[in-house]
Amino acid sequence: MTRRPRRVVPAVIVALLLVAAAVLVAVSLIQRLTGTREWVSYDSVAARLHETSWGSAWVLSAGIVVVVLGLALLAAAALPGKPVLLALEPGDGDDAGITRWSLRHALADAANGVDGLEKTRVRLRRSKIHVTGHTHHSAERTTQDVGQAVATRLDLIKPAHVPRLRTSLHTIGPGGVR
Repeated sequence: MTRRPRRVVPAVIVALLLVAAAVLVAVSLIQRLTGTREWVSYDSVAARLHETSWGSAWVLSAGIVVVVLGLALLAAAALPGKPVLLALEPGDGDDAGITRWSLRHALADAANGVDGLEKTRVRLRRSKIHVTGHTHHSAERTTQDVGQAVATRLDLIKPAHVPRLRTSLHTIGPGGVR
């Protein structure tokens, strides 16, 4: 049930470029047919293109730019992004999911419930959950408490794939968090 994001950005970029080119051609054609002064003169563009050879540095650089942009847009459209919705264990034959944002905040809430933990940050990766923070107590004891709190919350949420938990806690000195 893992749902991936739609690729809106590449589609919008291509659509805007095509609309801009179509509007430019349409305006230029209307201006040429009505005999008014053209924004982009067909004659000057055609003359410039006839003067340019295929071996020109401009043609080579424009070709490289177009190929790189095309490959980047193609890769952005074809490669899967981070999942938007993570699958939960199936119950009663129903599929259910939780958003990454909701899971991250639920785990951060569980970690913040640990005594002496401050400035908690939870990051979700494909195969691990990384919890960072600062503690007034010993880092080893608090690490165990954070691990237990996050594991308990994960048992309540029941994701289909449970990533490993990694914690990085720093002990706060007498001066506080810097």
